[in-house]
Amino acid sequence: MSEDTTPEKNTSRHAPELLAQVASLPALPGVYRYFDAQEQVLYVGKAINLKKRVSSYFQKDHGGTRIGHMVGKIARMETTVVRSEAEALLLENNLIKTLKPKYNILFRDDKSYPYLKVTHASTSAAAQSSGHPSAAQVSRIVYYRGAVDKRHHYFGPYPSVWAVREAIQLLQKVFRLRTCEDTVFNNRTRPCLLFQIKRCSGPCVGQISAADYQRDVDSAMRLLKGETQEVMAAIEARMMAHSEKLEFEQAAELRNQMSALSKVLHQQAVDTVGDQDVDILAVKVQGGKACVNLAMVRGGRHLGDRPYFPVHVDQDEPADVLEAFISQHYLEVPVPPTLITSHAVDKALLQALTEQTGVKITAVHQPREQRRIWLEMAQQNADIQLARLLAEEGSQQARTRALAEALDLAMEDLEQMRVECFDISHTAGEATQASCVVYHHHKMQSAEYRRYNIDDITGGDDYAAMRQVLVRRYNKLAEAVRAGEGKLPDLVLIDGGKGQVSMAREVFESLGLDLSRIVGVEKGEGRKVGLEELVFADGREKVYLGRDSAALMLVAQIRDEAHRFAITGMRAARAKVRVGGSKLEDIPGVGPKKRAKLLQRFGGVRGVADASVADLCTVEGISEELAQTIYNALR
Repeated sequence: MSEDTTPEKNTSRHAPELLAQVASLPALPGVYRYFDAQEQVLYVGKAINLKKRVSSYFQKDHGGTRIGHMVGKIARMETTVVRSEAEALLLENNLIKTLKPKYNILFRDDKSYPYLKVTHASTSAAAQSSGHPSAAQVSRIVYYRGAVDKRHHYFGPYPSVWAVREAIQLLQKVFRLRTCEDTVFNNRTRPCLLFQIKRCSGPCVGQISAADYQRDVDSAMRLLKGETQEVMAAIEARMMAHSEKLEFEQAAELRNQMSALSKVLHQQAVDTVGDQDVDILAVKVQGGKACVNLAMVRGGRHLGDRPYFPVHVDQDEPADVLEAFISQHYLEVPVPPTLITSHAVDKALLQALTEQTGVKITAVHQPREQRRIWLEMAQQNADIQLARLLAEEGSQQARTRALAEALDLAMEDLEQMRVECFDISHTAGEATQASCVVYHHHKMQSAEYRRYNIDDITGGDDYAAMRQVLVRRYNKLAEAVRAGEGKLPDLVLIDGGKGQVSMAREVFESLGLDLSRIVGVEKGEGRKVGLEELVFADGREKVYLGRDSAALMLVAQIRDEAHRFAITGMRAARAKVRVGGSKLEDIPGVGPKKRAKLLQRFGGVRGVADASVADLCTVEGISEELAQTIYNALR
């Protein structure tokens, strides 16, 4: 992070105790944490030399920069001495992700990356009575996300689900490996559609020998590792051997396999020359926002890219953003030996990451030839993704401003405008649920969404349901507001017309809350989208904003999100009610094999739920005790 090197003292505003603590720091590697007067963590950093690094914050004038604002708020400091910079790197980024300091560049936790999984083929599994192999004896290729089981083979990570699906389709076209579930495999008596369209070799019914199938599995794994030429040479050698033995049918099959492999490899617009596993990182910083675009090469194939948008970026240099990404991202994701970067990376960071991961890591920021093409592609995608983000955020801010102006809301800071929206959902009175979604900081805040199960009302009584959810939502908040300790949302949207708004008005009047905050979204003529009108609880006339109104677009966005959230919750609750509050796979003692037998015997979960204990006992492997457990769980 670049800092002003003006040697002016900047210590007068800090307590003597804090300055004394800074002066006594050791010249050792470690991690430091700054806190403000309210005990909120401001910043987490690491240093090879704690004394030198921390002192620099208090001995320089950082002016009106983000770091300058941060230094002015420091009231307390904590430090932890470690043995090496690698340990400092690990501790720093664990603390950043846990504490989410206001002044650190922070990359939000993302979902785990998907992998392509090739299951291990067991040689000890018993064959089925038909003489065909069991599923455990035949490797399967499958999309996978989650914890790694060392018994199986994993390839990746891939930047997206689409990239994994594409790789699976490639392997199906060339090597015809199975993708079906084990329960499906074990119960096949004839080849499936994938066999008919030449996407599977039919190991489930003995259409290919175990040795030949395993040879194809081995070739597929070598291809995923980038050994393309070796795989082609091996297939060609096998083809020639069959030809010499006049086994023309087998030779033709291998010829077709080579042709398919050549075709799919030719379709790969971006092929590698010598690199096997590489990550390409390009950074773009503009308008107080940043994008890090990560492109992946695995096994010699370019798999696509994925954008990341950090928070707490102000006027940071692209190199700072890049180093923050590398230090946070690769502590949880396998790091390839080569990084191609749009900016130079600190060698000390690479060395610390090498020590931490055990992988020798090099970074190239001025690549040539094919690597240069990769970097240019990644940089272009970073530019496009950041431009899209800025356009979307600008649009959302314009919508927020339009809504505030349309409703005459006196908002000094539109960033702080908070809208809560409620919707009721049920099916013929069954499993009634209310949803509350929150719009804040110009976007939907999914972490603050809430669902409310509605009880003790007449089925289908939406007015009573709305009364109940509003009382539950605002009863305690109203008390906090009167005590000066809480804050109501600036706008409470109700998905409904006069009736629902009247119910909301009664609740707010009983709680002593401001009626002007309540706005109903009433469907227009013919219930057509764009013709909605706004209904007010404080007696104002209805307002039609206009089909093209930015304010109406925002209202519709929030209303639709509340409806979606309510519908998904209602369906889940209804499904749970209808199967007795439990899924078959959640019952202890019912594994995949027993579940498959139960479903096959009774024709589905509903049939299992309707079966008696005696009927359940007729299924192989289901004891009377387990049958009673299943019976109780599904009722």
